[in-house]
Parts: sequence; C-alpha cells; structure tokens
Amino acid sequence: MQDKPQSNRVFSLVVLYDMHTGFFNAVLDNISDADAHNRLQTKANHVAWLTGSLIEQRYDLARQLGVGKTQSANELFKNNQGIKDDVKYPSLDSFKKDWEIITPILREALLKATDEKLDGKFEMMPGMMMTNFELLTFCIYREANIIGQIALWRRLLGYEAMKYM
Repeated sequence: MQDKPQSNRVFSLVVLYDMHTGFFNAVLDNISDADAHNRLQTKANHVAWLTGSLIEQRYDLARQLGVGKTQSANELFKNNQGIKDDVKYPSLDSFKKDWEIITPILREALLKATDEKLDGKFEMMPGMMMTNFELLTFCIYREANIIGQIALWRRLLGYEAMKYM
C-alpha cells in the first residue's frame, strides 16, 4: 500500500479495499448488459443489481466518513432497497463510471480516518448501534461477498471464470 493510514486499524482493510477495486473490473469483464439483467428464471439478484448495490455501499461508506457524494443510480439503491422486478437497471458502463469516481475519494477518506472518527457510533437500524470501524469492516466483507456472487454469475451465464491478473 502506497499511503500510510492515519489509524493503524484500517491498514489491512485498505489492502483488501485495493484488491476489491481491481477484482471489480475483472469480474465484470465482457459481461453484456443483457446478461447483467438475466436472473436465469430465479429470484436471485442479477449482476446489474449486485453491481449497483456494491457501488452504493461505497458511496454510503464515503458519506458516513463525511464525503457528500451520491452515485447516479442512488434512487434505485438508497436505504438498502432490494431488487425490483419491473426495473431496468443502468448499464454496467454507467456503474463503472460511478465506481471510478468514488473509489479514489473513499480510499483517501479511509486513509485520513482517525481513531476518533472510526470509534464514532451511529444507529445502523432501530435499536442497533454500530461504530464506523464496524461498518467499514462489514463493508469490506460484503464487497468480497458480492464480487464472489458476480464471479459465480459469470460461470452460470457461460462466461470464462474471473481472471485475477
């Protein structure tokens, strides 16, 4: 990692963040927009929804750390909305543009986060308090989970496996 974080607690999480940043582009490589919306006659979340949800999570985390940005598809994903059957989600190219915008901004916010900021508490949902550090940890876990789901979709849709290099 090039930059030293303000808090030693985020070092390994930023390493994972950087890995996920590269995996994001690799896992979406060559998936068509038609396939990104294909649920294969299941109720599973399709690639387009998974992608937008992942991006919304980065924007949400950035807002929690004081960055006032929203993705272009915010209305579809804000407040942790689930997939909608009757909605055509944006193109993967559109999502990739939002990813390219938020990724360096959030990375910088992570590096600048102080222990005091990380220890700050907020109400995640009614009756559930969480620290910013706990949220960051959960988000890093969820990024890996979503990338893994998209990697599985690649194979189910007939694409080559995700390439790590």
